[in-house]
Amino acid sequence: MMKFWLLLLFTGLGTSAFAQQLATLEVTLPRSTNQQIIPVQTSLDAITSLSDAELSLVEVQGNIRTPVPYQIEKAKARILHWNVENRSSTLTKRTYELVKGAKTKKPPTINIVDKEGALLVQAGAKNLLQYNYHTVYPPTGIDTAFKRSGFIHPLWSPGGQELTRIQAPDHYHHYGIWNPWTHVLFEGDTVDFWNLKDRKGTVRFTGVVSKTDGPVFSEYQVEQEHVAFKKGGKEKVALNELQTVRVYQPSNADYYIADVTINLTCASPSPVRLLTYRYGGFGWRATEKWNKDNSEILTSGGKTRKDADGSTARWCIVQGELDKDYGGALMMSSPANYNHPEPLRVWPETQNGKGDVFVNYSPTKNKDWLLSPGQTYTLRYRLLVFNGRYTKEQAETNWHYFSQPPTVSVKRK
Repeated sequence: MMKFWLLLLFTGLGTSAFAQQLATLEVTLPRSTNQQIIPVQTSLDAITSLSDAELSLVEVQGNIRTPVPYQIEKAKARILHWNVENRSSTLTKRTYELVKGAKTKKPPTINIVDKEGALLVQAGAKNLLQYNYHTVYPPTGIDTAFKRSGFIHPLWSPGGQELTRIQAPDHYHHYGIWNPWTHVLFEGDTVDFWNLKDRKGTVRFTGVVSKTDGPVFSEYQVEQEHVAFKKGGKEKVALNELQTVRVYQPSNADYYIADVTINLTCASPSPVRLLTYRYGGFGWRATEKWNKDNSEILTSGGKTRKDADGSTARWCIVQGELDKDYGGALMMSSPANYNHPEPLRVWPETQNGKGDVFVNYSPTKNKDWLLSPGQTYTLRYRLLVFNGRYTKEQAETNWHYFSQPPTVSVKRK
């Protein structure tokens, strides 16, 4: 009898012997995770109506029970989120238990700090990315038409190096990671929300919808307007945008995940036609430290910087030297996106003489996209930001888990 109680004591690892098991959650992993986290979720309301404070999640491996950080998203229904950390290349299933009681010590959160006109996403003392909502003006002496709000900069590597650049002298309208459209037909006029110097349009931040902190992810939602400049100095909003950025808690020092969801709706009874053009949409102006000699690009189609422009890709690795380090980001496009796999705009190796780096998922590079009133149009991208070198095998694995999240089988007790 004494051995039985000792077994409970030493295998509990933070969970009480008196905890009531509510459900077993089994996650199927069809392929190796390459040692990286895989975000998963399941409906909590389908399991229990108990309050969040009464619940704990543990991973079960034989007699070992390990507390797992989780987060509950409160939308129309409660959704349970956690990250699967698979350190084994052969283990295809992971088993968890949702239990009542035995609340474990609160894990550290990934949070958002509202600071000086920007939303700063941090994990502990580490900066990950910054969304700028105040208008940022160009340097003194440069045309103020280049001012802009509503963009991500900096995007930091896990090691703290900046991966983005804004207002480069060759393109003052480039703003880190941003998503305007270039050639747009709206109410009989051709509007350009990208090339600000033409004074035909811009994109503006209009409000913060929500901010969420937690042990699994941090998320902000913001509203932006795509504004057309009409004749006579008048303005009219062509598109409303709800942009959601969810950043997952890093499990180590080498990488983190940022999901970007863009919802577009017509702002008036007038349709908006995004016309075919060689660039426009989700763009990344990379750090000025990169050039043709110290950086590299590889796409899911096997293209490199020499031939990636105009090709289509499910994913694209952009990486290079960062001082004495190496790093970059894997850009992934959701299969539900318009014109997937999306065409890429990739600057040639001769750009600006030394080969500055710019990469753009441009779904309208080879075909128009008509946006009709009353409809919502969604684009989803995932950025996996890393230090070190990233391989095509890692990219392929992560795109598959992004495009087809693992199934969670629930068995209620």
